[in-house]
Amino acid sequence: MTVDEASLGVARRSAVTIAPARTYNQNHVARAPTPGKRRLSIYWTWSYPWEAQRDPAAMENRFSTLTEVRNVLWPHYETPEWSAARFLQGIAGTLELFHRSTLSFQRIAEAATGHPVAVFQRVDQAGFPQPIDERILDDTDTLMVFGLDHLLADQEADVAEVEAIRQWLRREGTCLLLAPHHDVGFTDDLAQRQMEYLHHGDALVPRQQRFGRYTRSLIKALGVPVHNIWGLRPALVKGTKDIAPLTAARDLDRLGLLANVPTLNFHPHLPHYEVTGADAASIHVLARQPVDLDRPHPFTAAGATEFNSLLWMPPQGDRAGDILVVDSTHFTTLFGGTDSLESFWRNLALMDSRKATVRPHV
Repeated sequence: MTVDEASLGVARRSAVTIAPARTYNQNHVARAPTPGKRRLSIYWTWSYPWEAQRDPAAMENRFSTLTEVRNVLWPHYETPEWSAARFLQGIAGTLELFHRSTLSFQRIAEAATGHPVAVFQRVDQAGFPQPIDERILDDTDTLMVFGLDHLLADQEADVAEVEAIRQWLRREGTCLLLAPHHDVGFTDDLAQRQMEYLHHGDALVPRQQRFGRYTRSLIKALGVPVHNIWGLRPALVKGTKDIAPLTAARDLDRLGLLANVPTLNFHPHLPHYEVTGADAASIHVLARQPVDLDRPHPFTAAGATEFNSLLWMPPQGDRAGDILVVDSTHFTTLFGGTDSLESFWRNLALMDSRKATVRPHV
């Protein structure tokens, strides 16, 4: 082979390269702040080893194995890249699906801001713990806390983490996005658990699957008047497979999060973010999702037709940063993606807190 032929081969390989080389098991490299450009970080609240090593024989409160995913969604994953030679087949494989499912969001956010999205885990695959502290916060403008730790894992924010986040939220332009996932089957009533199961219709979700102890601990410590409850199936536009549009309080959306966003993601078991406590006036419900009324559920039996899906706490007192509550699945593509969802991602990445002209004080 001549030098010219070798060069041509390199050029051809470069022409088909669609992504940078991947790295693993390295320390985070801090991103230099850029005026007007947000640095976004994702924080998975799970202990990866704890979740991945749950007994597959357990019928409740665990993630599916990839083998179960392949069986239920057959033949979607029956291609070489999902085989045992290429991909983990146990619960760890499903956790990796979650990681892969945020790549589209990460690409869009990076294109919008010029900064790569940093991804952290409370305890990662290699067993390294990473609490939320200045190593994350000093390098972050928008922190997205994805609450997919099972309650049984006993993950809770410690005093130092809470204080670090409080201090960080005193910085202008910060945004804390809290995303506790669903709480399915929290009752001892087996008939109710079965009703919930038939409502969401996802064979991969057990009749009891309770998430979010870590995010719940942050919510309590920071005084966010919200509780994640249920796992609700969104309504569809009649006669289609399209998710029903949001009921949006656009007059309250001073951050512009819902601009060109008629819908969020279809996910068959989304949490209702119930507003609680005496301080309910401090939080705004920006969007509600119509629920599937054709599938019985205790939530709809009580007369509800929509669930809270996007909430905003404007800056208040010495807290200069915003707090958002929205489910993590709205940043994934496991259940599909739409132009509307991508608009939501860009709006979050480009969010300008200065647009929120009304700032209550206490």
